[in-house]
Amino acid sequence: MKALKVVAIILLVILGIIFIPPLFMNGAYSVERQVTINKSKSELFDYLKILKNQHEYSVWSKLDPNMSQTYKGTDGTVGAIYRWEGNKDVGIGEQEIIAIKEGERIDFEMRFYEPFETTDFAYFEFVPENDSVTVVKWGFFGEMKGAMKWFGVFMDMEDMVGTSLQEGLDNMKKQQEAV
Repeated sequence: MKALKVVAIILLVILGIIFIPPLFMNGAYSVERQVTINKSKSELFDYLKILKNQHEYSVWSKLDPNMSQTYKGTDGTVGAIYRWEGNKDVGIGEQEIIAIKEGERIDFEMRFYEPFETTDFAYFEFVPENDSVTVVKWGFFGEMKGAMKWFGVFMDMEDMVGTSLQEGLDNMKKQQEAV
């Protein structure tokens, strides 16, 4: 009986070591990548504010070529919503344009429903180097809450999301410089 108590205490300590620290961790994260594109700021801004253009460069759009996509509102304006439903790699979610600072920044609210439920935010920023060269910054930020904090111990959001953002930006550069 005493041995059983010792084993139970050891298991509780191990479980406490695993599950308690994430409860006190800051779950906030922020990831940003950038690319320099040989196009004017106004051309890139006008292209990227249109939600329907995402399928041309987004890594996530390419994970399920058969995903269902719907749009609400006037594309390219505040309040426009893009909704997707796809395979297990894509899940279900929607993206809404929540702010536009003409020629400078576009902000999005990202609502994910499956495989997990969370709300995060994304943005594009445009920094001209000259009249025909622009740095495009793509950022993604949010906060892991509850059980997601525990996964945050094992997931590197900077690497995981950053890799996808950079690949999307590289796709965008290739696509935009070809037209």
